[in-house]
Amino acid sequence: MTAADTFAKRKTLRERWQRLRQGEQNPAGHQNMLLLIQLRWLAVLGQVSTIAFVVLVFDLHLPLPHMLEVLSCLIAFNIASHLRWHERRIATNAELFLALLVDVAVLTFQLYLSGGITNPFAFLYLMQIILSAVLLKPWSSWAIVGVTMVCLAGLALFSEPLALPPDHNAGLLSLYVEGTLICFLLNAGLMVFFITRISSNLRAGDALLADLRQRAAEEDHIVRMGLLASGAAHELGTPLATVSVILGDWKRMPEISQRQDMLDDIAEMEAQLQRCKSIVSGVLLSAGQARGESSIKTTLNTFLDSVAEDWRKTRPVEVFQYRNLIEQDVPVAFDSAIKQMLGNVLDNAFEVSPHWLALEVRREGDLLLMEVTDQGPGFPEWMINQIGKPYQSTKGKPGRGLGLFFVVNVARKLGGRVWASHRSGGGACVTLELPLSAISLESPPEAVPGSVAPDFPTGA
Repeated sequence: MTAADTFAKRKTLRERWQRLRQGEQNPAGHQNMLLLIQLRWLAVLGQVSTIAFVVLVFDLHLPLPHMLEVLSCLIAFNIASHLRWHERRIATNAELFLALLVDVAVLTFQLYLSGGITNPFAFLYLMQIILSAVLLKPWSSWAIVGVTMVCLAGLALFSEPLALPPDHNAGLLSLYVEGTLICFLLNAGLMVFFITRISSNLRAGDALLADLRQRAAEEDHIVRMGLLASGAAHELGTPLATVSVILGDWKRMPEISQRQDMLDDIAEMEAQLQRCKSIVSGVLLSAGQARGESSIKTTLNTFLDSVAEDWRKTRPVEVFQYRNLIEQDVPVAFDSAIKQMLGNVLDNAFEVSPHWLALEVRREGDLLLMEVTDQGPGFPEWMINQIGKPYQSTKGKPGRGLGLFFVVNVARKLGGRVWASHRSGGGACVTLELPLSAISLESPPEAVPGSVAPDFPTGA
């Protein structure tokens, strides 16, 4: 990934985080809108049941045609809402506000046709106010409060009282008391059920905000480290070139060219200097080139076998067990980022377990699994869930923990993941999971007959 790509990705993450903070793209809003749709269906069922009950049992005279017309409008609105929010995944504050206004309007019309403020179900306005307080921004909640107050005042002025029998001394047998108790039960039960669900959705949205904020911070950290590494590599290029010229001049000096021991020392210095140049070139390649620009066509087994063999030749590990369990080879694009990622995990394991190390690669469906195990002290419990967090290390040295930090971010960029676990018998196991589509040259990858690479459990 180039620096420009990283800056663009960081900007995208920041913009999405800001939109989520402002409630413009919070998935919790979509879930809450679906809950409102469910609540509206319950309201339809409750209105039908209540109207039928009071008309058939208590013989109350209600304007049924007009009430059914309002009910039909509510059903039509809910069907349209269901179709809209089934396709669209983002619900803004304004859209939630409009949905609650429709609910308040329907409730107001039904109360106007059935007794107005004398109807005990007028207390259902409290449900709309509480929902607005939980779902909406403060100004929207206060607007709902104002609208409901205006509706109640209008019902008190213009609606006809409900024709109930004079049973004020009947206690619990009073129709008004029974209606009030039923209304209270509905308010309490629905509030407990739906507020619990809504709170869960809001917590999920907050967790997403925290995750995006963490990713944006990690992208900032990666950019700073990448710029530091590329700058240091550029600065090292000049002194390395100077040292190379000086060594070449020394080899031609008569007092040195006639002494084999000094020529051997200069040859060793040139070899180490060439290694330094290779490291610098690798840093510049990783920091300044896009992934596809540094890729070479090869096969999966060839790529993994070469990575394991190259790492084994350059590390003084006593026993390195490499097992390639991939039976069907696939064409892939060789990527230096994946090589560095796997080498970083192997280096971390080698530091704590220089005597024995194992690497097993296998394929599970369209996933590539690379598992590194060691016989070191393992990860403490507190760090198992902190893999990939910068400066989280068990080595007790400043600046450590960045290796796995970069490993986790490279894997995440390619659509994979990294996790750690305890190894039975002692030690740790770090597993890298990558989708084959991230490196495959074909999608979906076609199986190509290939051979399984042999193990080489002996020491270097």
